Amino acid sequence: MLDKKNFYINGEWIKPNSAEEIAVVDPATEEDCAVITLGNKIDIDMAVKAAKNAYELWAFSSKEDRIKLLEKLYENYKKRWADIAKAITLEMGAPKDFASKLQAGTGASHIKSFIRYLKNFEFEKPLGDHAPNQRLIYEPKGVCALITPWNWPMNQVCLKVMPAMAAGCTMVLKPSELAPLSSMILAEIVDEVKFPKGVFNLVNGDGATTGDALTSHPDINMISFTGSTRAGALISQNAAKDFKRVSLELGGKGANIIFKDADPEAIERGAFRCFRNSGQSCNAPTRMLVEKSMYNEAIGRLKKYTENFEVGDPKKEGEHIGPVISENQFKKIQALIQKGIDEGAKLVAGGTGKPDGLDKGYFVKPTVFADVNNNMEVARTEIFGPVLSVIPFETEEDAIKIANDTTYGLTNYIQSQDHDKVKRVARKLRSGMVDVNGAGIAVDAPFGGFKHSGIGREAGEFGLEEFLEVKAVGGWS
Repeated sequence: MLDKKNFYINGEWIKPNSAEEIAVVDPATEEDCAVITLGNKIDIDMAVKAAKNAYELWAFSSKEDRIKLLEKLYENYKKRWADIAKAITLEMGAPKDFASKLQAGTGASHIKSFIRYLKNFEFEKPLGDHAPNQRLIYEPKGVCALITPWNWPMNQVCLKVMPAMAAGCTMVLKPSELAPLSSMILAEIVDEVKFPKGVFNLVNGDGATTGDALTSHPDINMISFTGSTRAGALISQNAAKDFKRVSLELGGKGANIIFKDADPEAIERGAFRCFRNSGQSCNAPTRMLVEKSMYNEAIGRLKKYTENFEVGDPKKEGEHIGPVISENQFKKIQALIQKGIDEGAKLVAGGTGKPDGLDKGYFVKPTVFADVNNNMEVARTEIFGPVLSVIPFETEEDAIKIANDTTYGLTNYIQSQDHDKVKRVARKLRSGMVDVNGAGIAVDAPFGGFKHSGIGREAGEFGLEEFLEVKAVGGWS
């Protein structure tokens, strides 16, 4: 079992003040694979102090110096790519190929993207030709608390750490205690690159103790959090006490609107996007809205596709899904599947229990419900498992109304070959992102949502600006 008890504070791996330890569990075997420490208030105080001290120099470092360090970090990340992918497979059960190509791959893509945007970003510029003596100065927001989830560990860590570094912020990262191992490798990379001491600090821990101490700390200037909507609300309350800046990327319940003129792969592609990563993606299209004239055909295709969809050992190669993250998450998903059955949704494929031959590990059957109405809990709750709810619709307006009838607003999907219709519908969907015909969302496009899906945007130039304050100066000459 891996010993990962130490924290990275002020440029060193140190023994924590806290003596409270927990095991990291391999969700594919249900066996302990590592041990970490849960940081307490004293650990957080030390990390925040280091970040605050480092800020005085790092905030005024040159853009060129930050670019050089980030470019070196990118090169070292590529050298540790296989280690990062292996850690993600171990800590959260992402299948081997998926962990390498997408889980570790998205982290690398974000590092590369933020370097490009940093090179082109103007930290000082005139307000405009109409006001030649008015200057805009972009300055780092300060000491940042970065709190990341377990479902896309490197993706989310790099979406926060890299723009914070690029902006000139200093930080304390608290990765999920369920999947901290890949983040600790990133800390090793930061250490190898020799960033100034205190710029980046890592403290492991839970939300109730470690996260609360971090988000309520008086010397934290900004909180960037990805996780549940419930936790986001609690963090916002902590932040409100002293007006910390807040960026929140929260839950989703995406609608995938499939019109009768959709391309031939739209049904299966929609199911795949729902099941991928074992359904553990906030932007997954978990509500499939199907035009009535093709509804019965769609259900038949979904049944065939889902019954042949492979669930298996994450350590083997291939395009399959692994387990969900934990026993608690497994039980939550099972309860919601049973709730769908109890509410009268038609079980097309899957259901409760584990897939055949997978008695050990938190494996969930890919599940499809038909004849769902939008008031059922399976249509309203973010299940965070491979569970798809299929809802029929009659008209374009009907589809838009159903899609928008949710507290969430992260990503919606449209499948149609009618480009005018696509544009009409996309404009009316209340979500931060709309994916059309499987095109995907670019790595540097603004990632974030409306309503209960959060506040702010990540990735690209928008993600860099999240870590910057703008100052207006009059009389500049």
